[in-house]
Amino acid sequence: MSPVYPFDDAATARAVIDEAGTLVEWNDGARRLLGHSAAEVVGRPAAELLADEGAAGRTSVLVPDGSRWDGTLTLRHRDGSTVSVWLLAHHKQPEGENSGHWLVVTPLESDGPYSPDDPLERAELVQSPCAIAIYDERLRLRRMNAAMAEVLGLPEERVRGLRVPELSGRPQSVEIEQHLHHVLTTGRGHDVRTYLPIGESGRMNAWLARMAPITDAEGRARGVCVAAHDFTEQYMARERLQLVNEASIRIGTTLDVTRTAQELADVCVPGLADFVSVDLLDPPDSDGESTARLTAPISLRRAAHRSINSGNPEAVAKPGQVDVYPASSPQADSLLVGHTIVASMDTDDLAEWLAWDPVRSERVKRHGIHSTMSVPIQARGVTLGVAVLSRFRRADRFTPDDVLLAEEVTARAAVCIDNARRYSRERETALALQRSLLPRSLPRTAAVEAASRYLPAARAGGVGGDWFDVIPLSGMRVAMVVGDVVGRGIQASATMGRLRTAVRTLADIDLAPDELLTHLDDLVVRLSTEAGGEGSPGEVGATCLYAVYDPVSRRCTLARAGHPSPVMLPPGGAPVEVDLPAGPPLGLGGLPFESAELELPEGTVLSLYTDGLIESRDRDVDAGHTLLCDALASFSGSLEETCDRVLHGLLTPGGALDDVALLLARTLGLPASQVATWDIPADPALVAPIRKQVVSQLGIWALSEVAFTAELVVSELVTNAIRYGSQPIRLRLIHDATTLICEVSDTSHTAPHLRRAKTWDEGGRGLLLVAQLTQRWGSRHTVDGKTIWAEIALLDEE
Repeated sequence: MSPVYPFDDAATARAVIDEAGTLVEWNDGARRLLGHSAAEVVGRPAAELLADEGAAGRTSVLVPDGSRWDGTLTLRHRDGSTVSVWLLAHHKQPEGENSGHWLVVTPLESDGPYSPDDPLERAELVQSPCAIAIYDERLRLRRMNAAMAEVLGLPEERVRGLRVPELSGRPQSVEIEQHLHHVLTTGRGHDVRTYLPIGESGRMNAWLARMAPITDAEGRARGVCVAAHDFTEQYMARERLQLVNEASIRIGTTLDVTRTAQELADVCVPGLADFVSVDLLDPPDSDGESTARLTAPISLRRAAHRSINSGNPEAVAKPGQVDVYPASSPQADSLLVGHTIVASMDTDDLAEWLAWDPVRSERVKRHGIHSTMSVPIQARGVTLGVAVLSRFRRADRFTPDDVLLAEEVTARAAVCIDNARRYSRERETALALQRSLLPRSLPRTAAVEAASRYLPAARAGGVGGDWFDVIPLSGMRVAMVVGDVVGRGIQASATMGRLRTAVRTLADIDLAPDELLTHLDDLVVRLSTEAGGEGSPGEVGATCLYAVYDPVSRRCTLARAGHPSPVMLPPGGAPVEVDLPAGPPLGLGGLPFESAELELPEGTVLSLYTDGLIESRDRDVDAGHTLLCDALASFSGSLEETCDRVLHGLLTPGGALDDVALLLARTLGLPASQVATWDIPADPALVAPIRKQVVSQLGIWALSEVAFTAELVVSELVTNAIRYGSQPIRLRLIHDATTLICEVSDTSHTAPHLRRAKTWDEGGRGLLLVAQLTQRWGSRHTVDGKTIWAEIALLDEE
């Protein structure tokens, strides 16, 4: 609603005509001009006031096209006479629930007689490029110079006596009149900055209006002088700089291609365009960059779009949809020539472009799109796609400065999109490498039942070097390992693969956990030296937890190198963290590792994990450890369900900050009835009775089908121990459903070696025979000496 001032409103004849040409408002000034009262004309067609008989039925005379109209018309007076009147009409756009209308005005009063004492007459309007206007005490235009008349696009002699809202018809004019009133009533000058279109072109200009009171000899304010300075160029330069700065902050916040494309569209609307679409070429299938030359037609996938209107009604394609663009389209043309192309309705090139797509042509006409700009998205010599910027609410076309600005913003987005694609490609490669290096499935052993999970990090930086493994050892034992390589990406995954291979190799020679970590530490030091050069240790680092469980003794030996301690859930008990010596991280070199031994009841669940599981930005490590214990406390008997419960309870919906490796193992025990042990005297003559005892035991176990093989293996191993070993000597047989294990232990540390006997040699064929008869054999060092073992596969009952 317009403000009410204590001035004569009847000095202007004013009427409002709706879009249908019907009079909806009629002020007292209009009554003074034509004699009709408001009750007589409101609600009737405005064309009935025209003196031209042929125009009475044509409402277009008083409802013209465009946003402003001025001219002289002959109107009917109430007394039957005619009046020739100069009229100024402004079109008001619909706002909210209010419909559009036309405001028609004309001044009724002249300046009056000239008075040299009138301060408004004494004010000099010099021939200045600055637009100057003087308003009297009624806030009506008294005088203006040629520059102001050019700005308004109206002759001074026609508009004298009109108020600012009647001169402009813009929404901002009401606020300007309020400032004029403030200056008039306070007597203090005031500066107003505004951004509004001037004249009929619709071009938006930035203005600085300096308002100063005009006083008489007594110092009373008798009017207001307004000097308007056009600083559009400076304003636009600052806006462009602001847009570029905003683009540098808002574009590329993530390494996600779609998100980056959307950020590009969001930055450009509404500062540069009314609607923006971003279409991208699908990346090549190969790992290398696409070097093929683009040819039309071109297939592009809609990545993002943004409009000043909610719901993006201007968009033809949906996000993710692929469209094919022929050579006559703005998308294809700009990509083929490799630079920005601007088209508009005024030059007909936009209409020519739209001839290829009736759907887009209809959408352009419906929304009044008059100018488009197609900007190729290019980075590092590679074309990634195209951004199309369109205007329909803004009346001005794209300028060369707009082109430079769009190219600057798009270039920033292109680098971010290319980075995102490179990151995605590297992440996929690293993840594929990581998964190929991790065990596809866990082995089934007589020692433990196991389940595992691996999740890559969700944040930027990608896949790390976490790993887990379950390694069957001799004597039905099993090794469990979880590790974490420092760093991310392909390098970390490759390092993880080398360490996992090294652990399996060291596990095959049955090293104790602390000894294995010592050897692994030496390897990491060498890898670090290779990566950083001599004298630059620390380039490669890792943590590791290694545990060996024996189902016969039900004892577990563990050691760790800078890794979190496992959590143990005993049968019928509460989860508890295993107390282990910490040990330094791998790669420091020269520091000792310590192991600890625990007795685990059958059915104990061990939880081995990497620190990504319990660490989070929202909580400390202790809180994460508590959540892990809570998840394990709800153990239902299924290791797979427990793995899922642990991940669900500890990880946020957005994913973990770091890679997560989780290994759950439930211990099994081997019954004493499946183990037989004999102490062997150092007498070769007793080997035959020992063989008979072995055959008898196999009969008890119902394993007579492998008795012959077992006799030969036991005879060879016991004979070697008697000849080359030291007392005491012990024979042990262990079996499960698939394997029979023969072990001979003595206190000598000398390990046997397989060799090929020569033709005339009387010995040297025993171990070769063992190797041929068994599925595998080997030796391991113990605290008291060594153990030679051999595994015999049991015959399938089927």
